[in-house]
Amino acid sequence: MSVNAEVQKSGGESALSVIRKFSRRVQGAGVMKTMRDRRYFARDTSKIVKKKRALKLLKRRAEYKQLVKEGKIAEAPVRGRPLPSRGQSQRLGEGTPIAR
Repeated sequence: MSVNAEVQKSGGESALSVIRKFSRRVQGAGVMKTMRDRRYFARDTSKIVKKKRALKLLKRRAEYKQLVKEGKIAEAPVRGRPLPSRGQSQRLGEGTPIAR
C-alpha cells in the first residue's frame, strides 16, 4: 500500500509552515496510524510449527522424567510460594521480620 502525501510550497510560505502542512496531510491520510499498527505485527505460527514445537516439548519432558527415574539428575523443586507448615501463621505478612 502506497500513499503519497505531497505538498508544494506556495509563494512566500516559510519552510516551517510547509512542514506543518505536510504533517497535517500525512496525519489526515492515516499513514502514521497504519505504520504504527504494522510496526509490531507478528504472524501467527503455522500448524506444522506448533505441532513440531509441541512434540519437541513432549520429547524433552519424557527424557527429563527418564533421567530423574534413573537418578542421573535431581528433580527440580516446584516453583512458587512454599506452603506454610502447621505451626506457622496462614496470614500474609505475619512471621516476616520488621526492618528498623
